[in-house]
Amino acid sequence: MATVSLTGASKEDAATVFGVLRMAFPTGRSLDDMPQEQPGDHSAVWTAEFEPERERIPTDPVPLDSSVSATLQGASVAVDRLFEALSTAFAVDHWGAASGGREKEVGLRLTTKG
Repeated sequence: MATVSLTGASKEDAATVFGVLRMAFPTGRSLDDMPQEQPGDHSAVWTAEFEPERERIPTDPVPLDSSVSATLQGASVAVDRLFEALSTAFAVDHWGAASGGREKEVGLRLTTKG
């Protein structure tokens, strides 16, 4: 299992990123399940958990309105699979990674492939 946290993203871009991951690794959640904004004046952090245990279903490149910062955190194999799926759909700049045991954290910046 791995957690995907998105910052600097609009509700629509967060839905796009999570939609790509749900398409690549189907879950019980609907593809139309949109992130929900909380009232207040604060920066949103969009978070979802994924269990990419099966082979990834290929996805096509998908446009984003602006760049999105993503943090992938969890089991090393799960993080690697999520990274691979995101790299297929988006242009990915890798910020860095930290590992410990079987856990891994990776920082990314996602943009539209050009």
